[in-house]
Amino acid sequence: MAVHAEHSGYLVTERLVKRFDEALAVDEVSLSIKQGEIFALLGSSGCGKSTLLRMLAGFESPTSGRILLGGQDVANFPPYDRPMNMMFQSYALFPHLDVWENIAFGLKREGLPKAEIQQRVGEMLDLVQLGPFARRKPHQLSGGQQQRVALARSLAKRPKLLLLDEPLGALDKKLREQTQFELVNIIEKVGVTCVMVTHDQEEAMTMAGRIAVMSKGRVLQVGTPEEVYEYPANRFVADFIGNVNIFEGRLSVEEVDHCAVVTDIGEIKVGHGVSGALNMPVGIAVRPEKIEISKTRPDVSVNVFSGRVKEIGYLGSYSTFIVIAGDGTRVKITEANTSRLDLSDITWEDEVFFWWGDRSGVVLRD
Repeated sequence: MAVHAEHSGYLVTERLVKRFDEALAVDEVSLSIKQGEIFALLGSSGCGKSTLLRMLAGFESPTSGRILLGGQDVANFPPYDRPMNMMFQSYALFPHLDVWENIAFGLKREGLPKAEIQQRVGEMLDLVQLGPFARRKPHQLSGGQQQRVALARSLAKRPKLLLLDEPLGALDKKLREQTQFELVNIIEKVGVTCVMVTHDQEEAMTMAGRIAVMSKGRVLQVGTPEEVYEYPANRFVADFIGNVNIFEGRLSVEEVDHCAVVTDIGEIKVGHGVSGALNMPVGIAVRPEKIEISKTRPDVSVNVFSGRVKEIGYLGSYSTFIVIAGDGTRVKITEANTSRLDLSDITWEDEVFFWWGDRSGVVLRD
């Protein structure tokens, strides 16, 4: 089912479709994005997110549907007539121009007076904190600095909509993490509405106020990072965002405020209701960090299971345990390493108990 937009948004897509010959790249996408919002399109390669962004920019024409910006349908406007700017992963800086000239390039093409160009470029250099580097060429800058020049150039024309295509994809992991916060701060200072495309869930969750998870041209869920992570709408979203254990089973108890599901590892109780018929097939998603593990049986009455430790991974801030339950189900559990002295006494081949609260699982019908 298509996700329908509320019509109060600043940027609205209405049943947007894009076909390439027989291939359906974007399938009736309806979104509503608020003014000043940072909104992420998240999905794996080939899901349609970049095609959707290119339609917003005007580089692709929709097969059908509408694109409304501030109430005006811009779907048939050429890129140069749209009040928006797009920043590419490669940054596309002019190598023969210095930083100042790169930022001024679009303003000069618009024929702005010299005094206004000087003022705007100065404002942008201050915004991205690159004033001392104004006369350097792109090759004399770090990757993070080049990324900020590209952003300054995109913002210099004061677009109503900023489009970012994998904005941090060219940076290494540590620099990318640092730059995520810098980028958000700059965008929020300017107050521009921003739509970004990324395949990196951590990037989307760090930078965006809301996320649309896409697969096969469709939007499967829209929500805040917390909503998408804690309350996934279906198996794909649960599995795509973060790590998850999904226990398949059949609905055995169905009440307004709770339910239970019989699975291969036993009956799992869930602290929310689900509308459906008894015995219908469902999955239960439980995040690894929600599961407790111990060599001694806990003093709890629900969702307690046992198994044998097969794998242990130490990742610094947390440890991962792979436990094989009695029926052969593979369960992933993560435990925070909160102290250098608080090392777990659990090792390979240990018999362990694992458990979680009834509010830690989410029932998935799709």
